[in-house]
Amino acid sequence: MKSENALLLAATQSSGQPAETDAVIVGAGPVGLFQVFELGLLEIKAHVIDSLAEVGGQCTELYPDKPIYDIPAIPVCTGKELTDALLKQIVPFGATFHLGQEVTRVQKQDDGRFLVETSKAERFLTKVVIVAGGVGSFQPRTLKVEGIDRFVGTQLHYRVKDPAQFAGQSVVIAGGGDSALDWALNFVGKAESLVLIHRRDEFRAAPASVAKIKAHCEQLQMQLLMGHISGFHEENGRLIEVRVTSADGLTRRLPLDHLLVFFGLSPKLGPIAEWGLDLERKQVAVDTEKFETNVPGIFAVGDINIYPGKKKLILSGFHEAALAAFGATRYVFPDRKIHLQYTTTSPKLHKILGVESPTFD
Repeated sequence: MKSENALLLAATQSSGQPAETDAVIVGAGPVGLFQVFELGLLEIKAHVIDSLAEVGGQCTELYPDKPIYDIPAIPVCTGKELTDALLKQIVPFGATFHLGQEVTRVQKQDDGRFLVETSKAERFLTKVVIVAGGVGSFQPRTLKVEGIDRFVGTQLHYRVKDPAQFAGQSVVIAGGGDSALDWALNFVGKAESLVLIHRRDEFRAAPASVAKIKAHCEQLQMQLLMGHISGFHEENGRLIEVRVTSADGLTRRLPLDHLLVFFGLSPKLGPIAEWGLDLERKQVAVDTEKFETNVPGIFAVGDINIYPGKKKLILSGFHEAALAAFGATRYVFPDRKIHLQYTTTSPKLHKILGVESPTFD
């Protein structure tokens, strides 16, 4: 995903010499992108690394069209729209993105900096590391039916990137959480036929969504089947039906064009667990002054961190990013006294942002 010139992708380094930078941000979701902005206001340059092939984190990977209602001053936006806006906002700061790779190693150097290495053999010498990795490196939980994985990306989907491709199609959705029900509600009246499959008559989704699903079923606008997918049938290389087995052992054959599976995410901290950070329930413990970890110079913001009263909201992550940026200045500019300035009135910040200073009567 690109927005104007905000997304500067770096070619894989081959010289063996690490790139030197002020900060490395691990994670290119909304909080990681806003971290670029907050660092930029303090003249801190950043490289951003993410395991996904696109920026935006879960917002664009799993829910690009799902509405978000709790971003200040924005009554409603989609995950994609939020990501696009954040990318536009960080244009002045020229952050470099390294996508489709994980951070595999973080090692403190004698001069106080960190040597950061990635799965694509890119190396960085950085003064601070800011982990904004959401729930960590994550993968959708897959459907455990032998042989069906060969249809992934064509007829079997673990995420929705282009909702229009399912219009007028026979769609089967498996799952009982918010994602499954949200997409089922989205496709009502758009798909030629729509069936939601869940193991039991108890859902992990919002009660209002469950009520809407049942109302649509009563109006014969979709079907709800209790059971699990136990097999499939193909013809000429295409998936044409799945077999659904209920708790009483009865198996039904269900024709389809597309199968969407939303069994949730399997979060993995991955190499982060080996960095020597204090962890609580697979989350990184931080202070609430700077959102710094137990390792000086490593910060954690967003859903990856934990502290008393933590709320997993994008809004909370934005607040954490602002304080982490001020905490990072201690390492990036140890001899500089940092004063709080306001983007409304500061000529220096206006210059950094490339905007004209307003005049007030």
